[in-house]
Amino acid sequence: MNILFFAVFVMFSMLILRLGVLQIVNGEDFTRQLERTEEVVVNSSVPRGKIFDRNGKVIVDNKPVNAITYTKTQQTEQEEMLMVAERLAGMIKMDTENIALRDQQDFWIRENQERAEAKITEEEQALYDEGELEQNEYDALIRERITEEELAELTPQQMEVLAVFRQMQTGYNLSPQIIKNEGVTDEEFATVSEHLGSLPGVNTTVDWEREYPYGEVLRSVLGSVRSIPEDKIEYYLARDYARNDRVGTSYLELQYEDVLQGQKSKVRTITDKAGNVIDSQLVQEGERGKDLVLSIDIELQQELEKIVEDELIRLKQNPGRNLLDRLFFVMTDPYTGEILAMVGKQYVETDTGYEIQDYHIGTFTSAYEAGSSIKGATVLAGYQDGVISPGYSMFDQPFDIKGTPLKSSWFSPRTVNDLYALEKSSNGYMFDIAIKMAGATYRPGQPIDIGTSAFTKMRNYYGQFGLGSETGIDLPGESVGYQTNNPLDLNPGKLLDLAIGQFDTYTPMQMAQYVSTVINGGNRVAPKIVKEIREPSSDNNTLGPVVKAMKPEVLNKLNNTESELERVKQGFYRSFNGPEGTGQDFIGNGYVAGGKTGTAEVVYFGPKYNDLYRSRDLPPPETTNSTLVGFAPFEEPEVSFSVLAPWVYPNDGTDRLREDVNENLGTAALAKYFELRQKRMNEEGAEEDQQVEVTAEEAEEGQ
Repeated sequence: MNILFFAVFVMFSMLILRLGVLQIVNGEDFTRQLERTEEVVVNSSVPRGKIFDRNGKVIVDNKPVNAITYTKTQQTEQEEMLMVAERLAGMIKMDTENIALRDQQDFWIRENQERAEAKITEEEQALYDEGELEQNEYDALIRERITEEELAELTPQQMEVLAVFRQMQTGYNLSPQIIKNEGVTDEEFATVSEHLGSLPGVNTTVDWEREYPYGEVLRSVLGSVRSIPEDKIEYYLARDYARNDRVGTSYLELQYEDVLQGQKSKVRTITDKAGNVIDSQLVQEGERGKDLVLSIDIELQQELEKIVEDELIRLKQNPGRNLLDRLFFVMTDPYTGEILAMVGKQYVETDTGYEIQDYHIGTFTSAYEAGSSIKGATVLAGYQDGVISPGYSMFDQPFDIKGTPLKSSWFSPRTVNDLYALEKSSNGYMFDIAIKMAGATYRPGQPIDIGTSAFTKMRNYYGQFGLGSETGIDLPGESVGYQTNNPLDLNPGKLLDLAIGQFDTYTPMQMAQYVSTVINGGNRVAPKIVKEIREPSSDNNTLGPVVKAMKPEVLNKLNNTESELERVKQGFYRSFNGPEGTGQDFIGNGYVAGGKTGTAEVVYFGPKYNDLYRSRDLPPPETTNSTLVGFAPFEEPEVSFSVLAPWVYPNDGTDRLREDVNENLGTAALAKYFELRQKRMNEEGAEEDQQVEVTAEEAEEGQ
């Protein structure tokens, strides 16, 4: 029994001792722990990655800008926020143009509580008091009864307060929200900084915005950065973005958002019950986004944009070209698919005249009939299908198919082979290939029996070149062109049109991929605008280490022999350099080029169709597209290119406004390319000479 009492005594003694330790030694720590609230990890945004051209020139940068932010805590009351908003609105100028109607209504209710409640009937109030009318329904009734006249009572000063208050309410507790970061004047920045003591939660800091050293050059392709669109909020929140983050919303900025966004800094913040921050710990260092190095030569892009713009303005000086409103030019490396320049310009009429707008995205998002420039693909398709072989010749004369308008080449009947067909741009040779590929036999004056499978077969062959299929470009929104499958349209005459590029439509980028595929050995390589992804450099002004180099992506290889490809390449040579070639403007310019010109007779359904024709019950007019594909130098091609000039002159049978816009742009662009190449070679040579001179001087000093 004594042993039992002793054991109980010892146990109670240990318990008392333990309680003492907890209370006396650790009591203060436990009290602090009890007073702590949940830990909050706050992410702070960082600048986006920069964008460089292939020569290391910055084309998209980050510019530091003054910014005013607000950070609320868990304990911040609405009344305090409104008080701060009123004070801050008196110090800065806010944009009130785009304040939502709902925000204005809610603010009016806050400012006019009694008048707002008076808009509820006694019956509605009773339902609300009894719980049969929800709060959101109650509020909605008030909002819908606020008149425009009552909203107009909000003064400009109150609207400024609302603009500030609305920004303060976004985002999360302990996460700084941008109140204003555009157009913050030095005076505003200084005034707010001086009064931070009376503006709880407000801070002045430095933010960033995108800057474009080359102005509008390539602007639409680079894309835009702005606040997260409403329909994408959930998508980005699930990826650890904050509501007030900025994201890429179009083209390059959107396509490479994950690369450009960067790594946010993360700070773990601990607050007490009063919402005061009692501890902060850096969890993760922030790092601006990775940099993109483009395949674009920005100096070449800049020069080619001017060439295209000047040509468009010159052409539009003639009122007879009222339908012409755009021109396109694309230049790529035929072996790697790297895009060196992509130019689209659009003539837009305004109340005071006109303006030329950037339409570079049209090089891969808009498609047009390309005409004879695709004839190289038709010849190679004929080789592949086995219906012709290199050297095959036929008598080119008008094709008289029953039930189809007479179709012919633009020159008098004669015997042509594949090389002459490309040099002289024979339609009849291509018609012959198409009929043979359809498994049909042509007899003058008789019908031809073909099925829709003939169109499918030809389109599949064209797709191997990139015509009518996705090119694989690393930008969103690519068009594959228009291909009708309406059986009523798939008749023999349209099959012949398809063989000469006057039925399906193609983008300028598809045209550039097609000619590259022919001359690089038959590899269809995806066009790429991003050449490398790099880490930010330590000095923030030069290129950092390479994270990823984009390798050429071969999508498919043509099932043509090397001799067949060489045969068409020779046809391209004769098209530009032969005695009867259609592209002779390329002769005598200090280089030898090859390619194929094109003219497509089309029916106009462009942007003016509805206003000028459909609304007046007029038929769409017939007009002409001027196109071209080419490469240079001929023996060892460095560049391939395409030109597309839609609706450039009326197809009225007179040729009164005919102009070889395709050759104008092609020759001017190649001249500029070789001029820049020579200039850079001279500059590199001068640098090498200078280094040699310095070395020689050092050697003399050493003696």
